[in-house]
Amino acid sequence: MQLFLISGLSGSGKSIALKVLEDSGYYCVDNLPADLLAALVEYLQGAGYTSIAVSIDVRSANSVQRLPPLLQKIKQQGLDVHVLFLDAQDDTLVKRFSETRRLHPLSDGVRTLPECVSRERDMLAGISDIGHHIDTSDLKANALQAWIKQFIKVDRARLTLLFQSFGYKHGIPLDSDLVFDVRCLPNPHYNPALQPLTGRDAAVIEFLDNTPGAQDMFSDIRDFVERWLPSFVADNRSYLTVAIGCTGGRHRSVYLAEKLARYFEHQQQVLVRHRELA
Repeated sequence: MQLFLISGLSGSGKSIALKVLEDSGYYCVDNLPADLLAALVEYLQGAGYTSIAVSIDVRSANSVQRLPPLLQKIKQQGLDVHVLFLDAQDDTLVKRFSETRRLHPLSDGVRTLPECVSRERDMLAGISDIGHHIDTSDLKANALQAWIKQFIKVDRARLTLLFQSFGYKHGIPLDSDLVFDVRCLPNPHYNPALQPLTGRDAAVIEFLDNTPGAQDMFSDIRDFVERWLPSFVADNRSYLTVAIGCTGGRHRSVYLAEKLARYFEHQQQVLVRHRELA
């Protein structure tokens, strides 16, 4: 049996992720108390289900904090278990709740909305690092759906090397493992002919291919990742997210993320994401 566990902050897109899994043929259960997970898995195994997805978060109160050891016991039974943790910046979560006028699950009439988000983050601290982390702060729903579909398709028995471009003016992605700042490189944004393009367009690629600093930056990041990747593999990591940031996240970071992905795709399982283009 394959078990996908979805957790994360309220308002980060868990319902969207669960819907994608449901559309992909998974039997889905939302808002399950963590203490009932083992019983649910046993029941569905007996009923012949082979692919299930379960959402567990702070709505199940303090039982969510017992989730890591419960998951470990289930893994020992031979199940194929994968955890997806969705996150977003605090101000983004507050804005989403304010716009929808929904109550936060931890709202008690005393805590403010920012205090509820902070309390929820504390409660989930032990879960956020046990699975694949996705920062949905600047993602539209269709982009998140596409990223979830990518996550379903990869071979989770192998480490996935994920290169993600981003713009510093929108903040560093919360799901980054390694972060490289490439804002020191010449910026195509100031060339009127290149400004409306991205790092995937031929003219921008040609511009940066002929920029010595860009080639040196590529070589340094490539060598660093290549040197330390075996250590991450030995640490039983499922994902390693390498974030490349420039000012706007459209030219230099996109160019380098694409170039690094092409280099490593012959050695590793590789995904590429461009946050500001999503």
